[in-house]
Amino acid sequence: MQPVEITKDVHWVGVVDWDCRDFHGYSTSPRGTTYNAYLIKDEKITLFDTVKSEFTGNLLCNIAHIVKPGDIDYIVVNHVEMDHSGALPEIVAKVKPEKIFCSPMGERALKLHFDVTGWPIQVVATGDSVKIGRRTLNFLETRMLHWPDSMATHIPEDRILITNDAFGQNIAGSERFADEVDRFELDRQMVRYYANIVLPFSPITLKVIEKIESLNLAIDYLLPDHGVMFRGPDVAYAIDSYKSLAAQKPTKKAVVVYDTMWHSTEKMAHAIADGLLSEGLSVKIMNLHVFDHSDVMEEVQNAGAVVVGSPTHNNGIMPRVADLLTYMKGLKPQNKVGGAFGSYGWSGEAAKAIGEWLAAMGMDMPVEPLRTLYIPRHEDLAKYVEMGRTIGRAVAAKVG
Repeated sequence: MQPVEITKDVHWVGVVDWDCRDFHGYSTSPRGTTYNAYLIKDEKITLFDTVKSEFTGNLLCNIAHIVKPGDIDYIVVNHVEMDHSGALPEIVAKVKPEKIFCSPMGERALKLHFDVTGWPIQVVATGDSVKIGRRTLNFLETRMLHWPDSMATHIPEDRILITNDAFGQNIAGSERFADEVDRFELDRQMVRYYANIVLPFSPITLKVIEKIESLNLAIDYLLPDHGVMFRGPDVAYAIDSYKSLAAQKPTKKAVVVYDTMWHSTEKMAHAIADGLLSEGLSVKIMNLHVFDHSDVMEEVQNAGAVVVGSPTHNNGIMPRVADLLTYMKGLKPQNKVGGAFGSYGWSGEAAKAIGEWLAAMGMDMPVEPLRTLYIPRHEDLAKYVEMGRTIGRAVAAKVG
């Protein structure tokens, strides 16, 4: 894709990765992604971030449409993760910049990733500013959103905020701006990205947004490092979306997720769903043979309840369920009601183990884990319907 002028002398020079399906351990479902880099023409020509190493040539080609790569004076490294810095060594070698700006933790990360011998690194912290001509670069550290080195750059003259991974989405397309894509799909990809990448840093997200708002920064363009960019009224849309996602307020929705061997656990899942529905909850039933952990977390993001089931397998839980629970625990979802269930043949540890996992994540557990020997009968399924009802009432009380 060719570069796009965002506003006068400010250009998107990134690349579209149409084939990306595994992004930092979660599936892009299956939209691919972009690695956004930005170029400003001023007295000091400045490049903001780079791309994955295999796309270095594409980045250089896009830059060459605007300026000779060797004419770049400054490079700003807002984030050192390899999808934004992989091309950096080759770019530095070709450009020979006067200065490379990064956060204090960014300097450490650059030295741990690359041989930076001879690189003109200049560390900047929150409140530092650099003039590049008629424009000013104001730096704001955003540590752990989502790496320790992360920072944002505000350019007040153009009312631009470059935000690295914050406000990103995985959308591969020819469109560069949020107002050019389907709003339903944009909403979905914002949620999916947040739920699978940013969720564990929700408290930090709220603090960063609070800091941005306290500074009264004028922002007409919000430029993330993945997906489409936001302009005009969509800037407020992006910020409000992140506030809502970070707040993790539960809704009257339940996710019932399970693995099954001979359909017994599946029958229990549907009985639980019936109970949840009878209490007025919206229900998403997710069989892990069909949905992966990324799909589940997208639905868990705004759910009030997460109910997980597995047959007992080798005295434990099924591998897909173990994968999901490990993944979910790392993402630290908050304000959830939990439930655990499963079938078994001769030992029956799975339901209890799942319950312990969910309780360790801080979920409220209004019902003891339920299990059934082999195939659930009618009277067994009635217990699972009642389990769903109890969980549904607990969610309703939490939602208020």
